[in-house]
Amino acid sequence: MPTPFVGEMLGTAVLILLGNGVVANVVLNDTKGHNSGWIVIAAGWALAVLCGVFTALATGSPDAHLNPAATLAFAVVSDDYSKISTYVPAQFLGAFIGAILVWLHYLPHWRNTKDQGAKLAAFCTGPAIRNTRANLISEIIGTVVLIFVIAAMSSKQVTSGPISPGLGPYLVAMLVWGIGLSLGGTTGFAINPARDLGPRIAHAILPIAGKGDSDLSYSWIPVVGPLMGACIAGGLVKAFI
Repeated sequence: MPTPFVGEMLGTAVLILLGNGVVANVVLNDTKGHNSGWIVIAAGWALAVLCGVFTALATGSPDAHLNPAATLAFAVVSDDYSKISTYVPAQFLGAFIGAILVWLHYLPHWRNTKDQGAKLAAFCTGPAIRNTRANLISEIIGTVVLIFVIAAMSSKQVTSGPISPGLGPYLVAMLVWGIGLSLGGTTGFAINPARDLGPRIAHAILPIAGKGDSDLSYSWIPVVGPLMGACIAGGLVKAFI
């Protein structure tokens, strides 16, 4: 039965299945897309967002946030925090389920891939240069851009009325593509606590052939950074939009 919880869960599961799926296709050995590069990953994540949003809308979530940072930011804007208790658990559960599906889909390729870092990358993000302050700033900036521009897209200053049904997800997907291409080179643009932590937990639990460490010492950055960015973005939206 369609409900907001089901919509957020299924939408986030699709987001991770296709988003982490494109990363697996690029980084794992003996795939058809092996070594196809960052542009493929950024584009794949944009399309993953598009498909996840449509899935969430169709299965019961009127907001299709798929992201605890988005849920928090729009709670700040509206001063209504009631959706957090429903949306956020659903998002984390959906991300965990999506990661399991990626593992199953690429099952023979984990054993054929010796690079433990590549296997971890198919689940969660990591820094190009490990620097706690810089990595945290990157996640904050990326999340502020995500939330603020989404709000701008539907603002009265941009549109004379509500965005036509079906158009909004395409605009958000283009935004995510742009963030990935422009800002993703530092930390892999998590900009979503559920997107990172849910699959990271799956990596830690699943019997992945030849897996290494789940880098839990880094895991707080793609959680705290986006949540900080969400609060900043919410304030900016209230002030300017």
